[in-house]
Amino acid sequence: MSTNPDSFPVDEAVGPVLRFAGVGMRYGRSPEVLKDVTFDLAPGSFHFLTGASGAGKSSLLKLIYMAEQASRGRVELFGRDIDAIAPADRPFLRRRIGVVFQEFRLLEHLSAFDNCALPLRIAGGKPDKYRGDVAELLNWVGLRNRMHALPATLSGGEKQRLAIARAVVGRPDILLADEPTGNVDQGHALRILRLFVELNRLGTTVLIATHDEDLVARSGKPVLHLDGGRLRHYGRGANP
Repeated sequence: MSTNPDSFPVDEAVGPVLRFAGVGMRYGRSPEVLKDVTFDLAPGSFHFLTGASGAGKSSLLKLIYMAEQASRGRVELFGRDIDAIAPADRPFLRRRIGVVFQEFRLLEHLSAFDNCALPLRIAGGKPDKYRGDVAELLNWVGLRNRMHALPATLSGGEKQRLAIARAVVGRPDILLADEPTGNVDQGHALRILRLFVELNRLGTTVLIATHDEDLVARSGKPVLHLDGGRLRHYGRGANP
């Protein structure tokens, strides 16, 4: 049975917005890429997720936005066991999660403006209500003069910034970012960090997977560190 966004039940009164308890994950019959991962994220928290390539960062993010399923253990989102959520209800829950993918996933036939506005349009927003907010956000990420450009004409860095703008335009409850500064210079990386920090100040829980040690050090935010699929470091400080 399907529900609507207004009636979808979640338990947010008390407890973490995200919880992993003894989570393991594997693809097919391959060895586990995540092993006994346990941690909580409080509402409104900001964490970096670090680790070498192959440590399991992207796989962990996929579990949160329900693109993959844990092999064992329990993942809770907004107080609900993800495995217990009916498939018909999952799209409503995903609308509360903003995701910045490594591969951008922009719609090639839409302008930068329309790509950014897409989450608001899907949620039923009217163009005259969100036009100013979308334009302001695109200006903030440095795309003021590229709003009407198609993705094929954008550079890799411009596509990255557009993907970030699209992920945050709806002020999601949780923002997940997979290497969000991988295709931009240091100046834009710091601007992106400030955007994430400002969104966090408004109440969004932020989790950023990155190799950018300088960005992590500048932020002063807590770190979750994965090593070989295991959570080796969970606390505040720079990458160990």
